[in-house]
Amino acid sequence: MTLDLRIPWVEKYRPKSFDDIVSQNIAINSLKAFIKKGNMPHMIFTGPAGTGKTSAALIIAKEMLKGENYYRDLLELNASDTVRMDYVRSVIKDFVNQNMIIRKKDSLKIVILDEADNIPNQVQQALRRIMERASTKVKFILMCNYINRIIDPIISRCAVFRFVNLPKEKIVERLKYIAKQENLSIPEDKSELFFDTLFFISAGDLRKAINTLQMSVALDLLENLDVNEILKISGFMDQETLEKFIEVFQAKDFKGARKIVNSIETYDSRNLIRQLIGILPRINLQPNVLNILLAFFGDIDYKISQGADDQIQILALVAEIINQVNK
Repeated sequence: MTLDLRIPWVEKYRPKSFDDIVSQNIAINSLKAFIKKGNMPHMIFTGPAGTGKTSAALIIAKEMLKGENYYRDLLELNASDTVRMDYVRSVIKDFVNQNMIIRKKDSLKIVILDEADNIPNQVQQALRRIMERASTKVKFILMCNYINRIIDPIISRCAVFRFVNLPKEKIVERLKYIAKQENLSIPEDKSELFFDTLFFISAGDLRKAINTLQMSVALDLLENLDVNEILKISGFMDQETLEKFIEVFQAKDFKGARKIVNSIETYDSRNLIRQLIGILPRINLQPNVLNILLAFFGDIDYKISQGADDQIQILALVAEIINQVNK
């Protein structure tokens, strides 16, 4: 059987109904109630990436907009890419105010804005005014990872639904289902480690886990399965490099640690931080310093997110770990 990898598996296996969405019972039961009553408010879906927010929004749209209405009366866009002031004033405003002459009076229109927490505050204010003035038959669904980045006037006009991190067993279960549907040949003796690695890479993001699975197939990594190759391609260190870090940390060898950092061809600094946190229990740290060290990890992560030089920050982190090693 020849695999067709042209279609992204995240779309091919996207939930088609509320019952297909994994581990979001509280949010989904409330959404089902709104759909049943036909009385839909503006909504905000908030929570980590890959937990079903987009799928839930699209399912609502398909339930509320039947037939050709789905394509005519739905505006879906990634807010962080396209929603700037001129876009709000033109495309979104025009869609909301479209002539209703040829439409039924009770016809509904839905605007789905993904990554709404990346919209600048000034643009959010303009969006809020559009929401205020829009017909009661125009509903907005905003999706975000961080609701604290949404201005209060928008939050107060929406019903908020919180999506939670997916447990490991549910992500692995979905990955195994896809592997079975695609008739993948995964070595039995490495299967558990393979799925554990996909979960680790995903950090609870089912979308990322599915993309990594498809990437592994596309790059022919399953036949001679080596999870270290999957880790490296995904921006993580392999197990051998992690073991070297443990050795130099225990020896309080900063020069050796710097040599390891410099030897890594490409890495994602945040992934590296995750892996270093993971090996802390294997390092002989001084008593009662773990919380202090984790706070330092947080400071480094924040500085990197604000544009600080990755390598300088990682070396500062490595130096602090060594400083806290008990010898």
